[in-house]
Amino acid sequence: MALGELREALTLLKKNPVFLVPGTAGGIFIATTWLAYNISGPFFSSRLLLLFALLFIFLISGMFAMIKTGEEQLISMLKGGVRYFFRILLPQMVIVFSVLLVFIICMITFSLVGLSSDAGLLTVLTIAIMVPTLILTSFFDTAAVFEDCHVFESIQRSVILVSTHMNAVLSFFALGAAVCAGILFGTMILWEALLFDKLKPIMDFTEAQREAFTPEQLIAMIGPEGIWVTALVLFIAFFLIIPIVYSFKAVFFRKMASSTVLIQQQMIGEFDSKGRWYKY
Repeated sequence: MALGELREALTLLKKNPVFLVPGTAGGIFIATTWLAYNISGPFFSSRLLLLFALLFIFLISGMFAMIKTGEEQLISMLKGGVRYFFRILLPQMVIVFSVLLVFIICMITFSLVGLSSDAGLLTVLTIAIMVPTLILTSFFDTAAVFEDCHVFESIQRSVILVSTHMNAVLSFFALGAAVCAGILFGTMILWEALLFDKLKPIMDFTEAQREAFTPEQLIAMIGPEGIWVTALVLFIAFFLIIPIVYSFKAVFFRKMASSTVLIQQQMIGEFDSKGRWYKY
């Protein structure tokens, strides 16, 4: 199921370059945040990242709206962003705060029984809370746009669809992760090739030196030129990942939701006294 939707998403990107706008903007956002972090520090870059995150939600909302309606103009993306921005932002905030609340309650409970310092338990707890939540609510944004759901309706719709089509959803995540891993691997090779001369001394490090090597030392090693090269590579990576993943997600949701409607329509009916099925 997922492979066909990925092909359809790639066809959409090929036919309409407007779908590349969120990827272009996302790449610029990430590259700018990276440069701001290395030039001005985390204080300014963290606030810049928050602003970029809101703009990114706006563009993704517009992209989903374009795929829903089949329109191809940039103005349609902007109109869709205005219409669906809060329908995606609000449920996302509900999910984040709900996860934080559950995590805080669990932390308080564990601290009362003296388990708050157990790092292994905290790791297991984080995974146990985050992974199911992310999977079950992963399609709240597409539900908000494609089915005009409100805040809690979009979350509920995502949970129902994922629970009904768990195997297909897992294949979606597996294929999406493989695409992202392939793009990141390719851009990593590009980054190493562009900075080969600066990274070459690492090859002569001893095992102890490699274990003690820190990110700050790596930044100092590549220097200002390496920081700009890293920004360029980050732009390329997110320019490719964002439109592919989100168009794939939209097409996959549309197919999954339509198949669910078909199943529900087929199930409406009743058996007579002889066990024969009559559909309404």
